[in-house]
Amino acid sequence: MASVQWVVDAYTLSLAGLLLLGGTLGDSYGRRRMFVAGTIWFAVASLLCGVAPDAGVLIAARALQGVGGALLTPGSLAILQASFAPDDRMAAIGAWSGLGGVATAIGPFVGGWLISAVSWRLVFFINLPLAAVVIAVSARHVPETKSPGPVPKLDIKGAACISGALAGITYGLIAASADGWGSLPVLIPLGAGVILLGLFVWVEAREKEPMLPLGIFASRQFSAANAVTFVVYAALGGLLFLVPTVLQVVHGYKPIWAGTALLPVTFIMLLLSSRSGALAARIGPRLQMSVGPVVIAASLALFTRIGDSGDYLTAVLPAAAVFGFGVAIMVAPLTATALSAAPADHAGVASAVNNDVARAAGLIAVAILPALAGITGDSYLHPAQLGHGFKTAALIAAAFCASGGILAALTIRNPSKVKCAENTPQGFSCGVEAPPLRQPELRNLEPTTSTEGNG
Repeated sequence: MASVQWVVDAYTLSLAGLLLLGGTLGDSYGRRRMFVAGTIWFAVASLLCGVAPDAGVLIAARALQGVGGALLTPGSLAILQASFAPDDRMAAIGAWSGLGGVATAIGPFVGGWLISAVSWRLVFFINLPLAAVVIAVSARHVPETKSPGPVPKLDIKGAACISGALAGITYGLIAASADGWGSLPVLIPLGAGVILLGLFVWVEAREKEPMLPLGIFASRQFSAANAVTFVVYAALGGLLFLVPTVLQVVHGYKPIWAGTALLPVTFIMLLLSSRSGALAARIGPRLQMSVGPVVIAASLALFTRIGDSGDYLTAVLPAAAVFGFGVAIMVAPLTATALSAAPADHAGVASAVNNDVARAAGLIAVAILPALAGITGDSYLHPAQLGHGFKTAALIAAAFCASGGILAALTIRNPSKVKCAENTPQGFSCGVEAPPLRQPELRNLEPTTSTEGNG
């Protein structure tokens, strides 16, 4: 179990630790440039994962994969934020989340088939041709954007502090399930992680050109959206880490069937995410951000039935369907709210913060939820014990997710519609906290158009 946790968390750890630096690099040097560079890095690291001779090398290669992910992940959202007119952004981000949901569901399906039919190594090798397609499409169709002004120096001290903080906290949480909460192998890394986290805040407050401008959290909407993100994504990450394992160990699912168990989520997100984003653009995000987590919480409670029965039609499918509706309701408004609440010239940093919060929440949940539910490495060898622990984990995750909906209802506000004066230098209207595009009639910028410094 510890090895499985580290194969997941080694990637998430380096990703979460470097996302802020990746967002800053994109804002400074060009978001498309960093997106392509991250894709290349990710592909090379995938090759190393595929040829890994043992678990230790695989975990190290996964950590390198996370570095590439940290470069490309903030760029994808920041490119949308900078390239689409304000009225179109919510729908664009809805399409982004819907297609992301498709990828998330297709990945386990293809991965399960490759593992069963050929080898687990192909799970990583398949990234190479996909990366080549991404690079070609980006070079031809994605406009380059970046923040105006001179390029700031890299905040190496800040990056080192946040990476060390996440490493220490994660290592301590994973070690707790084996060594106990009071042991030195747990307390020392946890203490070091907390100290480094405080040092990161101290460094960023005094750095002239910080990777994370702390003033960005002065926006109540931005801070609230990221708080909701942490709560909800912790619940999702922790439980969904366990679902495939329970289906295989407790109920004898083959990897390919465990991988396809959540496939209905794909279709629901593909159908509804863009529409959900468009609806939030009309009525505001508060209602959907409040209702969505509650619907997801109901689906997590339904997942408890998997512990008793692995029957797909009666136990798995209902939970997956409700889960898909909840995610489709919430993800696009949540992501768009976090991005729109930050200044436009910090689109990359805002995207990195929101991604970092989501990844860190999942990383911590994967480490701590099994321990809270009484799931240990021995549980993996005893199906009945694992099934019982899973039901406890599902209820914990459901309660945590529902609290995210309550938090959203109390803190999120629907933004008022504000128009720029008609006599602005470019003569166009704009959305809240966003500069106008050069040509308002362009709903999506042409690939050859430069949008540097424009939202």
